[in-house]
Amino acid sequence: MKPSRLMLLTAVALLVPLAPALSATGAAATTSGTTPAAPQLALINPGFEDGTTGWTFTSGAGVGEGNRHGGVRFLYLDSGAGKSGKQTLVAPRNGSYDFSAWIGSAGTGGTYTIRVNGNVVETVNLPQRAGYARYTISAVKLRTGDVLEISFGSGTSWVNVDDLMISPAASADPKVTSSDPKIVEMFAWAKKKANSWAQLPGTTGPINVDEYQVEGTGSAIYGPSYWAGYANRSAYYSRDMTHQLAGAHILGMDAENEAMLRSYAASATAEHKYFPVWALNFDSKTYLSIDYKTPDNYVREVPAVFELVEKAGQAYRWTGDQSYVNDQVLWDFYQTSTDEFIDLHNAAKPNGNVKVAEGTGNGIFAGAASYNEQDGDGLAEAGDGIASQYQAYLALATLARGKGDTKLAKTYDKRAADLKAYYNKEWSGTGSGADMVRAYTTSGEPVTGWGKENSVFVPMKQILDPGPRNDTYLDYIQAQELGPEGSPNIESTTYLPDMFFKNNRNDTAWEWMKKIYDQREIQHINSSQGPNGDYPEVSFSLVSQTVEGLMGIAPDAANHKVTTQSKLPTGMKWLQSADVPIGTGTITVRHDGATKSTLTNNARSGAYRWEARFQGVHKKITVNGVPQRVRTKTVDGVTYTYATPTVRAGAAAVVKVAD
Repeated sequence: MKPSRLMLLTAVALLVPLAPALSATGAAATTSGTTPAAPQLALINPGFEDGTTGWTFTSGAGVGEGNRHGGVRFLYLDSGAGKSGKQTLVAPRNGSYDFSAWIGSAGTGGTYTIRVNGNVVETVNLPQRAGYARYTISAVKLRTGDVLEISFGSGTSWVNVDDLMISPAASADPKVTSSDPKIVEMFAWAKKKANSWAQLPGTTGPINVDEYQVEGTGSAIYGPSYWAGYANRSAYYSRDMTHQLAGAHILGMDAENEAMLRSYAASATAEHKYFPVWALNFDSKTYLSIDYKTPDNYVREVPAVFELVEKAGQAYRWTGDQSYVNDQVLWDFYQTSTDEFIDLHNAAKPNGNVKVAEGTGNGIFAGAASYNEQDGDGLAEAGDGIASQYQAYLALATLARGKGDTKLAKTYDKRAADLKAYYNKEWSGTGSGADMVRAYTTSGEPVTGWGKENSVFVPMKQILDPGPRNDTYLDYIQAQELGPEGSPNIESTTYLPDMFFKNNRNDTAWEWMKKIYDQREIQHINSSQGPNGDYPEVSFSLVSQTVEGLMGIAPDAANHKVTTQSKLPTGMKWLQSADVPIGTGTITVRHDGATKSTLTNNARSGAYRWEARFQGVHKKITVNGVPQRVRTKTVDGVTYTYATPTVRAGAAAVVKVAD
């Protein structure tokens, strides 16, 4: 992403603040009478669009045009030892930061180094990779007045650098340990990579950057947000953001989640017929111009409306933050999305006593029924749309209870149950596997076969009743994804672990997690995106799939409850996730196989009621070694043995089953 010249000038101004006006007594005056906040740390000329401004070069190094990552210009280092380019800044405030850069190197020996007060914090030894990839040095601690140096050194062949970025270091630091080194390595990589996509609030940056407007159309002050979509666009996308939300929470990005959800809620106006926009710039106000032309001509897809409601409910369960039920902009969005929106988009196909939101069948700029843009034209209703609508109903029931509106909660519980019954008895037909209906055309004709997202979302959102049809459909999806018609891009593939974990196919989910991780260095199908691992959804989803998937942690922070279920795959003897944020504290959970779980409440105050679930009917269950009455329950067609100990602040509990 390239900054405009205005961004560059603003960056300089942030680093060298103007002298304050003096009061009659000679003291610095402010409008409020308080000390003004220190300026935000900012890079000078981070995309090299202003030539060499802010940078120092040796001979054989400089700024060129041609092989750029974004915009027009880039930093180059010729081959051979001794070439370098660097920038030196004085920290204006205390803070901890991640520093990222897009780098391509035709040989080995190149370096990317951060120094503080002359001491090396970290050096990245660059591999031979001529195409641009993103490299990050994390958790660099600075105090006011520290001297920060960012430098790049030459190697055996040329090195190109572009589009530097500062992120606030993660405010949460969950840690994973295990008998399996693969998951430890994977989580550490995903945690570092995901946090590097967080924007530093208060940074001035370009807006409306895309592959056609490489320098954007202006600049704005960025709000709390993170990258969710292509790296060559200055925006976050609703589809990506909703899938990244849980991972973002686990890394402490709660302010970002709430601000981004609210920005979408605010865009879902009556003028837009209650569709939110598809993408917003990082100022959280400006609609991304490549996807938004006019109020009647912008990208919009039905599942995104409902996923935004669903994920607001998920954020509320993780945080217990009452803003999710008290903020009027958010609350209005939940209600219009699950009521007026459906009424306005429900004309093509009759659905009896229930309502199903529809697309126009005329493409994404007119309102598509499905995330699958390859077959979205001509569709009125799609599996991912109706399945997401079902989850949005359940989420609004949860949010209504959080607001104290029991009547509304019961209304939406019933709407969810009615929609699920309709889906299973009528909408999906009587076939299974390839013969199950996964969409309807605008003329009301059923569509079967492989639909990518409009197939995958059906079992992932659990609208399909458990049993033989669900099992057969999971088998069918697995076969399609492994075949020549599988998801063409890595971001679509990232849904598969979620789908299989939701259906207790833990070994298959883990295989897909490993496959996604192992493909992180492969070039993305979008050549300007870099490797697969530099698509943000990859890292964020691996974080959440570890905690919500493998660990089976399901929070209810507002009610001081948490549920766990071991979903360890075959061969993984034990797995622990420490310091996982929930509510205002953290918990640590460890699973030893599928028969023993330990939960530690790391909070300083407050207790959690822990529901420790174990799949199957077991003869014995103990809490901290004390035998308990065996209790069972059936959830989504699966029977569990469970116990519900209360875990006080600073305490731990161990639940174990045996036969």
